[in-house]
Amino acid sequence: MNVNELLSLKNKCAVVVGGAGKIGFPMAEALAEAGAQVCIVSTNEEHYSKAVAKLQAQGLNAAGFQMDQSAEESVKSCLRQITEKFKTPDILINCGVERPMTKYFEDTPEAWDRSMAVNARGLFLVCRAFGKAMQKQKSGSIINVSSIYGLVAADPNLYEGTDMHQTEPDYPYTKGGMQMFSKYLASYLGKDNVRVNCIAPGGLFNNQPEPFLSRYVKKVPLGRMAEADDLKGIVVFLASDASSYVTGAVIPVDGGLTIR
Repeated sequence: MNVNELLSLKNKCAVVVGGAGKIGFPMAEALAEAGAQVCIVSTNEEHYSKAVAKLQAQGLNAAGFQMDQSAEESVKSCLRQITEKFKTPDILINCGVERPMTKYFEDTPEAWDRSMAVNARGLFLVCRAFGKAMQKQKSGSIINVSSIYGLVAADPNLYEGTDMHQTEPDYPYTKGGMQMFSKYLASYLGKDNVRVNCIAPGGLFNNQPEPFLSRYVKKVPLGRMAEADDLKGIVVFLASDASSYVTGAVIPVDGGLTIR
């Protein structure tokens, strides 16, 4: 098959949970550019409406849906709505995240529990519901968006001398767990031709202050932070038939930061 056909997502339905965010939106855009009908899912109607409008302004196929990933009935309802309006999703991207531990290591157990309810329970509920639907059609690609902080520990020295907050303790817990859960799902769903992979992005440039920026870039072999476009190729690859023999992989998109 021609490589352009392998990478095409024409006639595919792609769901991007958290698709209005700084990481999710370029992924949603890439899937739409590759020909997919993209469904941006968020808890906030205003957020997904703005994201959908941006894609539609480019002539891309996009729609928005509300979902609380921590609530099973909300997840099931969202899946039903998407299936009725379009078709059973072929592609699922999980990059919705809530970060409630604003006091970091000094935060409350309740803040930790809130994170687990959304980020851990939510991942399980969404993957189970959409994974079962994909099993029935005997095909699908699930892509869970983790982080380099699921692979290596955050360096607290990066933040010294800035007003930036250090990485919360629940974040590496959920992102590291996501990677092993993805491997579990890849093993469990593989018999039904449902692939599950994980992307671990590095830091995305967002006008971070000095000296954080210089310190971070110094740790990266490619000498820069990630840009939005750096997330587009990998997600189309994993969503498409170009990666039809790839499952259970955790792929860093980090400029090489985690190799040393």
